[in-house]
Amino acid sequence: MRSVRFGWGKLTGVQQWLCEHVLGIQPATEDEKPRPRRTQADTWALNLAAAKQFYGREGHLRVPRQHVERMVIGSDGKEQEERSIKLGAWIGNQRSRAATLSPERIEQLSRIGMRWA
Repeated sequence: MRSVRFGWGKLTGVQQWLCEHVLGIQPATEDEKPRPRRTQADTWALNLAAAKQFYGREGHLRVPRQHVERMVIGSDGKEQEERSIKLGAWIGNQRSRAATLSPERIEQLSRIGMRWA
């Protein structure tokens, strides 16, 4: 039933009518619908922004493995949301994956003081 409510727009007019009038199912409201998933590029950008915030405050990227960076997202007039970024784990993962990172990503991290060893 949940998939029918969330996929209402994919139903034909007859299916929608049957759901509403026979089964009593209504389409999901905008508040009920799940947020769109973040892409890997969006996640990378968010983690990089957290690293820049940490670097700006601390002056280095020697982030303890358990460190969680708090960020406020959506400050340009949209609804603001506070996010907790597991920055210490992310930085450690980037160091261990340095051989597989793209040159652009290595350059972005190096620019803000990433130590690779």
